[in-house]
Amino acid sequence: MQNTVLANGAKERPGWDTVNWQRTNRIVRNLRMRIFKASQAGNLVEARSLQKLMLRCRSNTLVSVRRVTQQNRGKNTSGVDRVIIQTSEARMQLVEDVHADQPWKASPARRVYIPKANGKLRPLGIPTVRDRVMQARVKNAMEPEWEARFEPTSYGFRPGRSPHDAISMIFNLANPRGRLKWIVDADIKGAFDNIGHAPLIQAIGLAPGRELVRQWLKSGVVEDGSWTASEQGTPQGGVISPLLANIALHGMEEALDIKRGYKGRPNWKNKRALVRYADDFVVFCESKEDAERVVDKLKTWLAVRGLELSSEKTHIVHITEGFDFLGFNVRQYEVPGSRLGTKLFIQPSKASIAKFTARIRDEVLALAGLNAKVVIHRLRPIVVGWGNYFRVAASNRVFHKLDNWLSWRLVRWVKRRHPSKSWRWQKQRYFGRFDPSRQDRWVFGDIETGQYLTKLGFLGIERHTMVRQGASPDDPSLQKYWRQRMTKAPGARVSKRRNILIHAQRGLCPVCDDVLFNGEDIVEHRTILTKTHPERDFLRNIRLLHALCRDQLQSKLGFARLQFGAELLRGA
Repeated sequence: MQNTVLANGAKERPGWDTVNWQRTNRIVRNLRMRIFKASQAGNLVEARSLQKLMLRCRSNTLVSVRRVTQQNRGKNTSGVDRVIIQTSEARMQLVEDVHADQPWKASPARRVYIPKANGKLRPLGIPTVRDRVMQARVKNAMEPEWEARFEPTSYGFRPGRSPHDAISMIFNLANPRGRLKWIVDADIKGAFDNIGHAPLIQAIGLAPGRELVRQWLKSGVVEDGSWTASEQGTPQGGVISPLLANIALHGMEEALDIKRGYKGRPNWKNKRALVRYADDFVVFCESKEDAERVVDKLKTWLAVRGLELSSEKTHIVHITEGFDFLGFNVRQYEVPGSRLGTKLFIQPSKASIAKFTARIRDEVLALAGLNAKVVIHRLRPIVVGWGNYFRVAASNRVFHKLDNWLSWRLVRWVKRRHPSKSWRWQKQRYFGRFDPSRQDRWVFGDIETGQYLTKLGFLGIERHTMVRQGASPDDPSLQKYWRQRMTKAPGARVSKRRNILIHAQRGLCPVCDDVLFNGEDIVEHRTILTKTHPERDFLRNIRLLHALCRDQLQSKLGFARLQFGAELLRGA
């Protein structure tokens, strides 16, 4: 079918299902790298020019719409207008609306509350889908500039960085050989809700998009039908809010007189060290007196930004007392007879274990009366997700205890489901050696389907390789480094078969040329379309794709286009 020719001679733009995502992602990625390089070189004139180009770039709009309406967890969450985008036609219309709407008028955020670990409620501000798309566009323009400036020990909500990188840095600093034994375990009180608007706008400077940021900060929130002005803070729930929080907290190392040496490496003369994950951070000091001075300095520095330390969550402790950070407990234990006298252990904190067991208990109680297949389906993501997060630490002992506890909970579930059956029948029906690669005969499973609940101990311990100091995916000089790093699933355990496919594809999706592990679901696609073909399931004929890319490939103008897509993938 030919494209319709418009009155001015231009052709009608293609639909959402025919977008060339390889080209689109490449344009955005190259622009981000150019902005990073200009910012790194201190050439703000060129950086500002490239940022304006990014804001006018249609590819940036396409990528932003896909991220907000198809990739992000909140894709089905609406703002004050109660609008969500779920069809290809609506996504393409959103692209046209956002790309052409000038000047922009921000809508207020919708106030919702989610429970916190301490039993309190955390307020979230949910912008409209249109505002979220525009925020994603502005973020692509602003983030590379700040990635070239951010401190290397800032790990929260930054591309290519994770909580495991922060824990790895703490492992290096808390080593018994180190001289920094006193810890300021700090937390900022309501950081997102109390950031001062004036100092934040001043920090952003003359960057393109600053007036849009000002609108989002001042747009207010709607709760129970009434509008409330926002005089401070950034709404949690916005796409750009984590970046704004990192900008507001940038400069903490300089405030604490922590200097950087060659290529951003820490100066060996420093008497302090900082590890920050968003608004949660720790400072390593040589003495308790210096730790107290650090607290005073931080109070003064944060006050300028409208922030203050949380008195109930800020403590000064010795490394032998231990502290909790990002769900882990970090502590040096005395080991009599050892050369150093102490040994460092990083393991799941008591609060994390209590939260996990409480969730499992609630889930098992809610599953009373359902069959084993449903129990496995509900519990497996929780167990594997929790285990993958904590398997980077010394968690073997904790995993073994929790596996025993979980088996006991499931025994109670079995006895409640079949009260009239004997224990021998119950054991043979629900417990056994379901995993043939292991000798464990106490694995909970479904005898009809062969499905079983993975134990924490099955995941094993795998140390995390910390990201290089100061490294950013936007740095064009580190493309080879990031290609090698992307070939590994972050914090996940994958099968040997899937690992081979990931390495063969260099960690990229061959349809959109984006990283496989970007938050989207991953599926397998056979390049041989005939289901009866004897070589259909050979590894050389399988590609890992994003589910959205697979859907696009299968929707392209019938079988002929799909056949062409198969040939394209076969050569990838």
